[in-house]
Amino acid sequence: MAQSQRFAGKSVIITGSSTGIGEGIARRFHDEGANVVINARNAEKCAGVAESLDPDRTLVVAGDVSKSEFANEIVTKTVERFGGLHCLVNNAGVGGGGILHKTDDAEIDRIIDINVKGVIYLSRAAIPHLIESKGSIVNISSVSGTGGDSMLPVYNASKGAVTNLTRGLALQLGAKGVRVNAINPSITRSDMVEEITGNEMAMKMVLNRMAIKRVGEPEDIAAATAFLASDDASFITGVNLPVDGGVSASNGQPNFMM
Repeated sequence: MAQSQRFAGKSVIITGSSTGIGEGIARRFHDEGANVVINARNAEKCAGVAESLDPDRTLVVAGDVSKSEFANEIVTKTVERFGGLHCLVNNAGVGGGGILHKTDDAEIDRIIDINVKGVIYLSRAAIPHLIESKGSIVNISSVSGTGGDSMLPVYNASKGAVTNLTRGLALQLGAKGVRVNAINPSITRSDMVEEITGNEMAMKMVLNRMAIKRVGEPEDIAAATAFLASDDASFITGVNLPVDGGVSASNGQPNFMM
């Protein structure tokens, strides 16, 4: 069935869109008529995604979103190519587990730089253009940003920051016509969780926690993201939406990262 064209003529940056959830989101926006900007650190993988999309509506800008100079660059190149920016999807993220008192500085910096600073830098660069277009931001956070995981304290902290950044920016920007929301996935099929999805015992534990007895697919997250970015959600802002197969209904038990 053909997709609606809710984003025809609109431009969307999707960070971390060379694989997994980000790729699924990019394809969904493209199918709904958007000009899409594909981003990840691996330029070859970005180009691989772009090959199957309309070249007139696709721009690849590979680079590291945790660098403020690059955040400015990707926004500038988007506006130069497509004439404006209507939506930013902050999807780029990294996982990381371990016992906190055995976690070194480099690992802490890696997680916080991508998961927190990347979202902040891209949002800061995009906001002036989103005010002009009355656009929106959708942050891809995690159920780990609203609960906790015993082996993921730094990751929990990073996604908790995204949760509250979403709320704060929604309050700050609502009067200017910019909506800010977040998606909180649970375990969703991607490179980040291959060790879990490929482990029968781990999957049994995960599925036991879920009302819907399967892992999420990138398309599940993409559909919810497109909704929040669209005019269908014009009265929704500051929401951290669980798209988690029912994990969030588990009465405060530890969550599972996306």
